Amino acid sequence: MIYSGKTLSVDVLPSGTAQLTFDLGGSSVNKFNQATLLELQEAVNALRTSQARGVIFASAKSTFIVGADITEFTAMFKSSEAEIKAWLVQTNAIFNAIEDLPMPTISLLNGTALGGGFELALATDYRVAIASAVVGFPEVKLGIIPGFGGTVRLPRLIGADNANQWISSGAHIPADQAFREGAIDAIVDAAQLIAAAEKMIAQCVEGKHDFESVRQVKQSPLTLPPVELNVAFETAKGLVAAQAGLNYPAPITAVKTMQKAALSGRAEALLCEHDGFTKLATSEVATNLVQMFLNDQFLAGKAKQHLAGARSIGQVAVLGAGIMGGGIAYQSALTGTPIIMKDIAQAGINLGLAEARKQLDKRVSRGKLTRDGMIDALSNITLALDYAGFERVNFVVEAVVENPKIKKSVLAEVEAELADDAIIATNTSTISVDELATALKRPEQFCGMHFFNPVPVMPLVEVIRGEHTSAETISTTVAFAKKLGKTPIVVNNCPGFLVNRILFPYFGAFSQLINDGADFRQIDKAMERFGWPMGPAYLLDVVGIDTAVHAQAVMAEGFERMRLNFTSAIDKLFESGAYGQKTGSGFYLYQADKQGKPRKMPNPEIDALIAGVHSTQRPFDDAEIVERMMLAMCLETGRCLEDNIVETAIEADMGLVLGLGFPAFRGGALRYVDSMGMKSFLMMAEKYSKLGSLYQPTEKMLASNATYYK
Repeated sequence: MIYSGKTLSVDVLPSGTAQLTFDLGGSSVNKFNQATLLELQEAVNALRTSQARGVIFASAKSTFIVGADITEFTAMFKSSEAEIKAWLVQTNAIFNAIEDLPMPTISLLNGTALGGGFELALATDYRVAIASAVVGFPEVKLGIIPGFGGTVRLPRLIGADNANQWISSGAHIPADQAFREGAIDAIVDAAQLIAAAEKMIAQCVEGKHDFESVRQVKQSPLTLPPVELNVAFETAKGLVAAQAGLNYPAPITAVKTMQKAALSGRAEALLCEHDGFTKLATSEVATNLVQMFLNDQFLAGKAKQHLAGARSIGQVAVLGAGIMGGGIAYQSALTGTPIIMKDIAQAGINLGLAEARKQLDKRVSRGKLTRDGMIDALSNITLALDYAGFERVNFVVEAVVENPKIKKSVLAEVEAELADDAIIATNTSTISVDELATALKRPEQFCGMHFFNPVPVMPLVEVIRGEHTSAETISTTVAFAKKLGKTPIVVNNCPGFLVNRILFPYFGAFSQLINDGADFRQIDKAMERFGWPMGPAYLLDVVGIDTAVHAQAVMAEGFERMRLNFTSAIDKLFESGAYGQKTGSGFYLYQADKQGKPRKMPNPEIDALIAGVHSTQRPFDDAEIVERMMLAMCLETGRCLEDNIVETAIEADMGLVLGLGFPAFRGGALRYVDSMGMKSFLMMAEKYSKLGSLYQPTEKMLASNATYYK
């Protein structure tokens, strides 16, 4: 044995080849933490003076290396730029030493190799992978760029065009594509990885493979003529800037970094990478996106805790077909859980089945599902106009019309058809779970399960705990949501639950701005520049003006601060029957494009439709619009946390990101408050306190200067 550590070891195979094996203790995957990097440095130093004829880098886990340990390095990102750069130089010295070893080197990619894991593989001379391996650089999704030589070695291996696309997109690249484009040298069966590597090393020793020339390519300037290089990078910058937008600087920084380093050797090129990485790592955007990554892990951990207490689900049913029921049936069928889709009318059944077919067709057309797979999924959906077979159902999602009287009737009816231990979940967006539970004999086996529309696209599911809901019911519902591929967040019952309770103060602020004389078009543009995927007027059109009016009434009944004492623009549109996308007109007009998707256009009649809703007329600047809109939302988010509607700031913020599209680069409403500081936030609230209770902080907020994220 050449080296033995706690995270990796180096053995000598009978052929004389050394095998460095990563095996991080206490973890199901390998990742680069400080301990692993230190041991890697020691192992490489030992290899440099060994008699090994080659070195194989392998993993004892089911994957190769998934990247850096983000939980460990986030603290480092709070350091000064000089300290971060010094760390980069020190770490890259290890990867350079691997590339400079006096014997041929090969990485065996037995699964995922991302970020730093793929950078290690690029530092070796060759890469051999199994067919299911995946490689790539997801760093831009964390607001940074590769920092261990990825922007230097990849373009020299696969060309500028491919490297620009790989790194700026953060995409996971399958092994066959990586092989075609030159990042992987061979694909073999898992059982043949070691044998294939030893054969390649033997060929290097015999002079059949010139590994020194491979190194020379990776350490030299790019070989394209300057004019072609300029075209490659300038074209990429235009495309990447358009796709990423101004609020996500990492993708364009990656392209600019590779362009700046294109005509340099390894040493100078790495300095360019260090500069780009350091500037991004110390930014607010990177801080927030890294927190988003940690938030995802936190939610996954909470969901995992529920799995132990969850009951096994065999047969599911959804009551109410249509678009929502069809979407739920599609998700269940696709993941292999048989589902009965019941409606009281054949038209509803037809609509639900058409929705499920449409979603499955999309997957087939995108190569994500075979025709046989589609047939298998459809066979998991049973259509029903009655309750035949419901005695075998152990989990029901009720998704009928959003009317408490109708829902209560349906819930009582279906409970009588089910086995005593069956769970019922209501897909309601506003109606009290406790109120609906009064219709049931077994309220402990009832909860809310709020899907967001469109079901196949929106990742969030709110699991609503009622007063009598059992822990087993919550755990089983969480487990079912996870099985559907969704992210569940458990919340307590109140009007609007979590997401809608927070959304309607935001809509209330929008209505108040218009009442005070603001133009909805300016409000939309201001909030989109802030980072929202769509402004509030556009969002209302998508949600449905009729739906918004109904929900607004529920929220106003539950919370006095959400009552409007004036006729709003939303009310005017509702009265005229202009419900948004569903009717083709609302704040905007909508016309189907060639793909059948609604295209937003100006509505020439809108000003006449909402005439009279302005109590005054005055100009607004974008800053005031953003402050008023975000203040109402952030205050309500804080109230939800104080009222124990949700347990943690992470869950509150992730509900907004996953359920509403809150700009991830800002980290969520409470993270946004933390970024400005509670003192500054309260000063902003004081500026608008005359607008009413929607803008007034709670006593706890006023008494605290703490942060929501510790």
